[in-house]
Amino acid sequence: MTTQPPEPSPRPVPSGELRASHDDREAVVEQLRDAAAEGRIDFDELDTRLEQALTSKTHAELAVLTADLPPLRSAASLPPLVLKGGMHGASRGPGRWEVPGHVIAHGGMGGVKLDFTRVECRLAEIAVEAYGETSGVTIVIPDGWAADTNGMDPGVGGLKDKTTPARLPGTPLIRLTGSGGMGGLVIRHPNRREQRKLDNNPTQD
Repeated sequence: MTTQPPEPSPRPVPSGELRASHDDREAVVEQLRDAAAEGRIDFDELDTRLEQALTSKTHAELAVLTADLPPLRSAASLPPLVLKGGMHGASRGPGRWEVPGHVIAHGGMGGVKLDFTRVECRLAEIAVEAYGETSGVTIVIPDGWAADTNGMDPGVGGLKDKTTPARLPGTPLIRLTGSGGMGGLVIRHPNRREQRKLDNNPTQD
């Protein structure tokens, strides 16, 4: 009986030759746009690189486009954002701001407002630790985002969740913990006045 020689094992594909996904291309597009906004590349070069990024088929082709740029900082690696209301209050938004994976808000005497309506966030989930204390915390999230408030202690001031449960694909979930304290906590979508501002100035920083 003759034995068949073993079939050669498939050659491992070098990482640069691996096929790029839509998410891979989108990450490079974001890095290129940030580089242009920081003045690292001009807008003509941006257009050229964007076109190449959108038609790239492998990781190696994408790597060439960002080889001379600093790496994109991941939102998940950012330190927690801490807001303290103090005597005069504190807020973040409604302009564009970098959203970390963890936000801590202390209402204090002046209250805190967190407005996510103009941010671009790729995180699957944002942990918001809120303490209403004396004057409370207000959180505004875009239509299409959703919130999980099951981990929140309403305290004396209470918890008002005015959000809709419908969550659009690719949007973060706001996971709330903490306590409403005396001032309470409100989480909602934009009101009519805020929505008019968003509609009139959709790209305002």
